Amino acid sequence: MTDRIYLDWNATAPLRPAAHAAMLAALDRVGNPSSVHAEGRAARHLVETARDQVAALVGAEARNVVFTSGGTEANALALTPAIERPGLKQPLACLLVSAIEHPSVRSGGRFAHDSVEEIAVTGDGVVDLADLERHLGAPGRGPALVSIMHANNETGVLQPIAAAADLVHAAGGVLHVDAVQTAGRIACDIKALRADLVTVSSHKIGGPQGVGVLVKAAEGLHLADPLLKGGGQERGSRAGTENVAAIAGFGVAAQEARTSLAEEGRRVAALRQRLEAGLREIAPETVIFGAGAERLPNTTLFAVPGQKAETALIGLDLAGIAASSGSACSSGKVTPSHVLQAMGVAPALAAGAIRLSLGRNTTETEIEGFLIAWRKLVSRLFRGDKGGLAA
Repeated sequence: MTDRIYLDWNATAPLRPAAHAAMLAALDRVGNPSSVHAEGRAARHLVETARDQVAALVGAEARNVVFTSGGTEANALALTPAIERPGLKQPLACLLVSAIEHPSVRSGGRFAHDSVEEIAVTGDGVVDLADLERHLGAPGRGPALVSIMHANNETGVLQPIAAAADLVHAAGGVLHVDAVQTAGRIACDIKALRADLVTVSSHKIGGPQGVGVLVKAAEGLHLADPLLKGGGQERGSRAGTENVAAIAGFGVAAQEARTSLAEEGRRVAALRQRLEAGLREIAPETVIFGAGAERLPNTTLFAVPGQKAETALIGLDLAGIAASSGSACSSGKVTPSHVLQAMGVAPALAAGAIRLSLGRNTTETEIEGFLIAWRKLVSRLFRGDKGGLAA
């Protein structure tokens, strides 16, 4: 296999050529976007054009888009008790997060450790709305900030965001949604989700790494305690000179992703269907996690009983295939998945979980190439053929 096969799009997507071109053009310009001279105004134009493009991707108003250094910072910016709502300035009492959230959300942001609680999920990895309702209705509890991801980064399982929003708002709370894995892949409209705050990351949709946004549903929602204080950039929500080139690339990537959303979703879903059929044909005992729930069209998390993820990933890499065992934020190590643990998956099975995630450049030929390589690995690692890697 001479050309490598990249099946780790949930970790990062290759940079789109149009985003690359937009970044190069921006790098050739000079000017601080906060300056009033012609050069500064030209830089500001690039930032505001990108703000419009990213806002359109999630159905928001451009003035409610706050640029950050990425999804992790956007989540941290959102996770604060100091969120003021129209007519309500008192701090939020606690933070409720689902048990399958990204580590940047599970860390709790600026909430005290003892004011952070987890919401359970079902065996398919779907947030338990009854458990959410119980937490929201706890005696003496004030308004809560609730953070639930739109789709899980490991399993791809979609969450009932709009239904959760109804519960949160009925209890006087605020809903934050980490949409890092969904924006640009499926419809992700902040109004349809009924979310108050939404996080989006550039590099998941083919923009550059190092830039993201926190999007507000309404201007009346005020982040009273910004993470970065100093200048008045981003309408006072995030101090610091904007990363103009990265933001320009992000905007173009958002625009391209939005225009090809439906067509690309159908194409990738068909590839995943072929992939999963092939996995089961090679090893009928294969477990696909979250298969009973609605999932992103591009994501498969699977394991063969007896499989060790680290050994399998090494074998795949040697065969020219990039895959992962889950969140890229555990880079450099294969650790037990808190997502599968929350789903009640047995530790031995969870230890073998491999994530394959597809994207706009993934081809049918690459899927077939992966299946050929996987058949050989299964034979060597799990069927006892000599000459293979030790399991």
